[in-house]
Amino acid sequence: MTTDLMMLIASAVLTVLLALPYTTGFMLSRGLYVVAGNREDFPAGTGWIGRAHRAHLNMVENIVPFAALVLAAAAAGKADAWTALGSQVFFYSRVLHAVVYIAGVPWVRTLAYLGGVAGMALVLYGIVA
Repeated sequence: MTTDLMMLIASAVLTVLLALPYTTGFMLSRGLYVVAGNREDFPAGTGWIGRAHRAHLNMVENIVPFAALVLAAAAAGKADAWTALGSQVFFYSRVLHAVVYIAGVPWVRTLAYLGGVAGMALVLYGIVA
């Protein structure tokens, strides 16, 4: 299995795991009955719970184009050192993004987000080069 595909799998696992902190936070702050309900008129989380939720939503938005790029590279037989590097940059930037977003570190969060975008750009470069 290529590095690209391993990083895609790791990113998918990260996406799923990012739901755990805010879900746990909602259960502790609002109770299991409310969280297990239909969540109509469910107010947004505040503090670290809200940041954890937004970090998860941001990862959901970013894994889609990343997956498309990695799968296109694999299908075209273009997986190479550039796509491997880009995939690693994406994954580790996204881990950092989640940690600093939940912790509330604004400027590092933005840099980590841009690292993920740069990782996708490296994968794209590997495909078109």
